[in-house]
Amino acid sequence: MNFSIQPILENEEYQLIPLQQGDFELLYEVASDPQVWKQHPNKDRYKREVFENFFKGAMESKGAFKIVEKSTGDILGSTRFYDFNESENSIFIGYTFYGTKSWGKGINPQIKKLMMDYIFQFVNKVYFHIGKENLRSQIALERLGGKKIAEEEVAYFGEPAKTNFVYEIAKENHF
Repeated sequence: MNFSIQPILENEEYQLIPLQQGDFELLYEVASDPQVWKQHPNKDRYKREVFENFFKGAMESKGAFKIVEKSTGDILGSTRFYDFNESENSIFIGYTFYGTKSWGKGINPQIKKLMMDYIFQFVNKVYFHIGKENLRSQIALERLGGKKIAEEEVAYFGEPAKTNFVYEIAKENHF
């Protein structure tokens, strides 16, 4: 891999800044609301000890970001690049979550566009794992042009396997 999966990315309103150990408390403040995880396969991530494991996985991935609103400096959530596949020239985007105050405001499409505009300089396909019951995220991905291509059991870092759908966006279909 001759590119970074953790650059600083930004548009007029938001920044994706590489996640650092010192970001835990502010990010946990966003993640500690049970509503955030209601449709997620791992519904207890709002609990501190469960989120600590999630955060550890994010740090070890070396591809995780905090999502920052530039006008306020507030951390809105987190996302990451992971599982680069050199032979297929593909990568995953995921582990994305936002606090409820950011829902329904068109933030996620902007963040995904930032990430895909960057990563499609280097890969031909981007994949996404979305929990089978996570209708909100499935609809969001379909609005971005994602196509559901598979269903598989996914074991998130240090967590039991859960059924996820795999969505794909090919470089030529990204706009």
